Amino acid sequence: MMTNVTAVIQARVGSTRLPGKVMYPLDGDPVLEQITKRVSRADCIGDVVVATSTEPQDDVIAEYMQTLGTPVVRGSETNVLSRFERVVEQYEPDILLRLTGDNPLVSIQFIEACVDQIRTQSVDYVSEGPDRTFPLGSSCEAFTADSFDRVCASATDSRYREHVTVHYKERPEEFDTCSIESVDLFDEQQYQRRTDLRLTLDEPADYRLLRTVYHGVTYGDVLDLRDAISYIDDNDISGINSHVEQKTV
Repeated sequence: MMTNVTAVIQARVGSTRLPGKVMYPLDGDPVLEQITKRVSRADCIGDVVVATSTEPQDDVIAEYMQTLGTPVVRGSETNVLSRFERVVEQYEPDILLRLTGDNPLVSIQFIEACVDQIRTQSVDYVSEGPDRTFPLGSSCEAFTADSFDRVCASATDSRYREHVTVHYKERPEEFDTCSIESVDLFDEQQYQRRTDLRLTLDEPADYRLLRTVYHGVTYGDVLDLRDAISYIDDNDISGINSHVEQKTV
């Protein structure tokens, strides 16, 4: 069984729509710290690593995460794939999770389901698939180190090196893949197929919603995705950022 699982959170300060967003505070802690705490709560995760660039503006990420004891790997700003390659060299994982630094409500259940699918179904790559059934910003991707080696070997196009997992999506015939749906994880209809919700951080309106949720929900170490959805529904605040259009690769 593949047991060594490393979660890689790619993050940088540069953002065209909301510069510095990964360091914006949510309930007193930066967005990136909230994400690392969530990921660390998943039982299947071994190492949690933040992968940022070597650009001076990203020194703030490296320095802050190191004060928390979270390992940081740095590399090219545009060749994000190379950062993941460095993680593989240093940590030698069997399975990698790819997360981004702008999703502070990524589902712990989704993380654990991804790893379980790879371990039990012997697939190469797991995601929510092309037909999203979760709130935007609540999922992640997982893939085996072996399949990632193949991706790296053939990723000569700059787009493949910038976006890391495009190869899996555009050439599915080369890999064994599977997807996870919200009905697989949540029994309650309230949490199923909530594609109407936007829980990622790209624009000021996104931050207003996330800040409102983190301020309004009582939680322990991490804020459960279901509690966030319930709070949004109970207070009818999904409209705060419903007008924001999602960028596509």
